Amino acid sequence: MPKFEVLSQELTEKIEYAQRTGNHPQVAFPNDRVIRRQNIAKDQNSVWRPSFVHDIDKVMHCPYYNRYTDKTQVFSLYKNDDLTRRSLHVQLVSRIARTIGAALHLNLDLIEAISLSHDIGHTPFAHTGEVFLDELYYAQTGLHFSHNIHSVRVLDRIFPYNISLQTLDGIATHNGELECEEYYPRPLHSFEEFDRDIRRCYEDKAYMMSLMPSTLEANVVRLSDIIAYLGKDRQDAALTKLTPVTMYSNTDIGSINSEIINNLVVNVIENSYEKPYIKLDAAHFEALRKSKMDNYSYIYNRAAAVSKLSASIKPMMENIYGQLLEDLKKGNKYSPVFTHHIDYVNSNFHRKRETPYEAEEPNDIVVDYIASMTDNYFIDLHAYLFPNSPIRVEYKGYFDEETMENTAKKG
Repeated sequence: MPKFEVLSQELTEKIEYAQRTGNHPQVAFPNDRVIRRQNIAKDQNSVWRPSFVHDIDKVMHCPYYNRYTDKTQVFSLYKNDDLTRRSLHVQLVSRIARTIGAALHLNLDLIEAISLSHDIGHTPFAHTGEVFLDELYYAQTGLHFSHNIHSVRVLDRIFPYNISLQTLDGIATHNGELECEEYYPRPLHSFEEFDRDIRRCYEDKAYMMSLMPSTLEANVVRLSDIIAYLGKDRQDAALTKLTPVTMYSNTDIGSINSEIINNLVVNVIENSYEKPYIKLDAAHFEALRKSKMDNYSYIYNRAAAVSKLSASIKPMMENIYGQLLEDLKKGNKYSPVFTHHIDYVNSNFHRKRETPYEAEEPNDIVVDYIASMTDNYFIDLHAYLFPNSPIRVEYKGYFDEETMENTAKKG
């Protein structure tokens, strides 16, 4: 029987009083403390368009925002519109984080800006695609690819939108793979400091994993990322018949999506209200950790094998990377890396750049292009570049199992 926790009566009355009187905790990041690379008049805070609303608008109008729609969240190569794509995931993160943020009286615009943009640099084919691209990039340059750091690059270099330091920091440190019992903001005072951190992340994966957000809002998003995928991925696993919903441990936070979201959100609010940190109590943190381990055992460590990505997508990515890099170095203007990527980027950003985008290091441009692709675009590009390739990608269709069952019955 599902169990849904509620806020304590004491905290409920305290929040109701604050809402009624306006006597809220003063913990939100102030709009007038925003830091940007450039002091541009139209990006300034105003009564009708606060600082971080500018960031939200920039993100949602970024050409790569559209591409969330056909990027795998966990399960690749399925023709099933009921499975979660990144477009839904970032909205779920935003909704959960805004619920927490509203109760704690945080800056909801900053929360939304980070939430909607945190995966904008993600590769096709989810984390498996990210691993493949990291291997290729490292072999060529000695540098690492990670989707959170690349999401910063999308909004700060590929499309230099003058996004705030606070939003970019929340994107870079959103690491949803590393859970914490307590989330304390770390000081961050300037872009100089931020840029040093980003450069080091390309060189050292361990350093990237150690970074923590600088605002309470970003810490809420970081935790909400886990809350958003923990139960939702179980729903998707059931849809693909990978695992039944009854397989998972019934911990203190429950085992189904609605329980997990409700009980973690309630516990975060209960333990974080009026505090300079974001916190889960020990029991809920341990339940979160155990539930995440279940997901790895039953879903994530099996999903890549089920979808056969290593046998198909990995060699396809190797082929595409090599061909695009060769085309760039030879200056083949007819290559898709020019016609579909460089020209596309330039036509969608109209302000003057310090240096032309096409002057970037060739490996960076190739990585930018591959990371920007949706799953279907990637497969179509490989077919275009290598029409005689023996590699075949097989999708699992809506009716494949029914067809197999009917065939077996007739036989």
